[in-house]
Amino acid sequence: MRIPKTRAEQRDRRHRRVRAKVAGTPERPRLVVFRSLKHIYAQIVDDQAQRTLLTVTDQSLSGTKTEKSVAVGKLVAEKAKASGITKVVFDRGGYQYHGRVKAVADGAREAGLEF
Repeated sequence: MRIPKTRAEQRDRRHRRVRAKVAGTPERPRLVVFRSLKHIYAQIVDDQAQRTLLTVTDQSLSGTKTEKSVAVGKLVAEKAKASGITKVVFDRGGYQYHGRVKAVADGAREAGLEF
């Protein structure tokens, strides 16, 4: 096995390790977080049907990156509740559960999503 050299390869390897344990079902879909240098994205995915149920991005929001992350968490929770989803499994996407990733999770919990 080749040792990953770039940060992206290392994150991809961690994400595959997380995905081996975390899977979304129709009753409890997966809340996925992707973080770039400027933006943060959240999706709710049903892995059995291989479908993205909804997606939210911070590109229309204003504030600091952490404030935007909390707002993305709240928005994804509101959209999920509107489409009948109350429970999810959280997929941190290979990132540390820290900073903006944690802010998305906290915002989603604050808005009533259970995980």
